[in-house]
Amino acid sequence: MATAYRSGWHFIDLATAIPHSGDSLMVTVFGEPVVVTRDEDEDVRAYRCLRRPRGAPQPVRCAIRYGMIFVNLDQRDHRLVETDAPDIQTISATPRSA
Repeated sequence: MATAYRSGWHFIDLATAIPHSGDSLMVTVFGEPVVVTRDEDEDVRAYRCLRRPRGAPQPVRCAIRYGMIFVNLDQRDHRLVETDAPDIQTISATPRSA
């Protein structure tokens, strides 16, 4: 059941939990350890802590809304598709009942 909820945004904590640059917070989201930290530019970032040999922390999408920190563990690319692509054709048809 946990895989059904991975693609959503999950509340972690209030942004006041890591007020200064260099502060970090370790949480577990669906059994995966996630570190939320505030960098030198006062931006909040989140990383998935992988337990692989020589594995670097994997960035996780992170957002602050209304003073609350949210993360999304979904690894799919959610960029918008451009509608001006030349391969897409629009077909207009009249229904048979008309």
